[in-house]
Amino acid sequence: MFRKLDPEQIVETASRLERRIEERFPDAGLGKLAGELTAVTREARALSAWLAAPNKPLRLGVGLAIVALFVVLLTAAATLRGASGPHDWADWLQSLEAMVNDAVFVGVAVYFLLGLETRRKRTRALAALHVLRSLAHIVDMHQLTKDPERIVAGGPSTPSSPERTMSAFELTRYLDYSTELLAIISKVAALYVQELADPLTVAAANSVEELAVNLSRAIWQKIVILDRVTPPTP
Repeated sequence: MFRKLDPEQIVETASRLERRIEERFPDAGLGKLAGELTAVTREARALSAWLAAPNKPLRLGVGLAIVALFVVLLTAAATLRGASGPHDWADWLQSLEAMVNDAVFVGVAVYFLLGLETRRKRTRALAALHVLRSLAHIVDMHQLTKDPERIVAGGPSTPSSPERTMSAFELTRYLDYSTELLAIISKVAALYVQELADPLTVAAANSVEELAVNLSRAIWQKIVILDRVTPPTP
């Protein structure tokens, strides 16, 4: 029951987080970003199902192609024993060399055909993981100017300084929401490779998860600073 990620739960979590952000920060860009992530989780639900399901038409076509290749190979081998086949050692060697070349070609072709479905799924999964990587960086961009040091130490602003109107509590919530968005991004990445044991795709998903963890760690350092200087709420 708890051995696999549930796409429905991921969508529900992302949707609820979007509502929480909109209710707390109605005009913030983080809420729009949360809405985009919710849409991505819905796409991930459909894509993960597609990745897990066998592509029966493609497998049928691959099977027929492999059978046809083996028929060609057997036909070539039969010429070594047929009435019209070679009659001396030179002919035998030439025919044997041709058959070996055909066998190598068939082996390469079979290897290519057997990996066709995986490569097709890998292409779509990698494209989806690239979207998640971009979203993680966008989340990080939204929190870059949320600097707790200004609340702690104060100091004058410059004409180009970002506007800072949040209280310590609001800033903490904003940063906390950012870490939750990154957590969902990492879970969607894991969802893509849950049923697709392709080394390249798994490595790409691990890279997205590592990125999300590293960005979250930097945000939590800001939250820790705020917790140290903010008095507890009664």
